[in-house]
Amino acid sequence: MTDHALLLAALRRLGLVGRDENPDFAPLTGGVSSDIWRVDAARGVFCVKRALAKLKVAQDWRAPVGRNAFEVGWMETTSAIVPGATPRLLGHDPTAGLFAMEFLDPADHPLWKAELRAGSADPAFAAEVGRRLARIHAGTARDAAVAARFATDDIFHAIRLEPYLLAAARAHPDRAAALEGLARRTAASRIALVHGDVSPKNILVGRDGPIFLDAECAWYGDPAFDVAFCLNHLLLKCLWTPAATARFLAAFDALAAAWLAGVTWEPPAAAEARAATLLPGLLLARVDGKSPVEYLTRDRDKDRVRRVARRLLAEPPTGPGAVRDAWAEELHHA
Repeated sequence: MTDHALLLAALRRLGLVGRDENPDFAPLTGGVSSDIWRVDAARGVFCVKRALAKLKVAQDWRAPVGRNAFEVGWMETTSAIVPGATPRLLGHDPTAGLFAMEFLDPADHPLWKAELRAGSADPAFAAEVGRRLARIHAGTARDAAVAARFATDDIFHAIRLEPYLLAAARAHPDRAAALEGLARRTAASRIALVHGDVSPKNILVGRDGPIFLDAECAWYGDPAFDVAFCLNHLLLKCLWTPAATARFLAAFDALAAAWLAGVTWEPPAAAEARAATLLPGLLLARVDGKSPVEYLTRDRDKDRVRRVARRLLAEPPTGPGAVRDAWAEELHHA
């Protein structure tokens, strides 16, 4: 069955299009792990998303397509805790491995990544990202039912730990012990519901605050991974738009502080330490893992990332602020 026929059959089963209706499908740009379409139907405009078995990267990176159902579960769970933090879910067809959600017009809901690329880094918005993440983590922490629903260790390993931390370990044998230790610790830390891909490309700037997309990595695990994953991007953006470095670092501080203020499920210092030690591993992964950031193309910039990350893997930081300071020092001496 062709993509078009599969989509159409699923949408008819879900009651989103009529039996004799033939809506327009337009592919949308997105991440590397799914196909996404805009659908213009009689009932209005909406989106359909389907997970891919082989991701769109140069290296051979595969992941279970069942993650699509867990993304739906993350959206359902999160919207009950922070209404408006995800697009509205319209229907899910697990047989076809796809779901439909509301279409949010980019004119009114720009991607945070695009805002950052333009040098716009509002600390207040970054703080709200941290607050919402903390509310989601706190609202699911130590919850046996949520833990059972999101026992997705195999998916998280396939789509996060292996292609990021473990791939970086293979590229840097003299830091392999530290990176493999981070992967083991993260895998063993089952504390709260984790999004797994809190990146500016997956956050819309909504009228009422951040809206999170693409929770394909949803997992009951270490909430420190979410905040570290996002903070990592704010550091790397300093090499993409150097003129906005001070604003990016201010946003980094605001997001970290807001998330830490919402940590209620464990001593904040413990969560802070795990987030801090994950950061250099994730920094290194974005130049030498299976999913390098596309905007770091110069060897000079990649070497700067490696220099800071490798030092902090050898001398683990106690808090995100220490990572920020090491990064700022590297940029200052460039």
